[in-house]
Amino acid sequence: MTGKGRRDFQGKERIDLRDRHEVEYWAKRWHVSREQLTAAAHKSGTNVRDVAAELGKDLRS
Repeated sequence: MTGKGRRDFQGKERIDLRDRHEVEYWAKRWHVSREQLTAAAHKSGTNVRDVAAELGKDLRS
């Protein structure tokens, strides 16, 4: 954890769609809705690189 109650999911290779905080983290980072993120993960799999590519996002953004 980074700070009180905050988590850093940046180093993970997969997105856990069952973890509300993780989904919110990635959605906010890539400026997409939770629904868009979930749909992309269902289409491409939960690998962070694959989801980013599906959304047309750069991992660094």
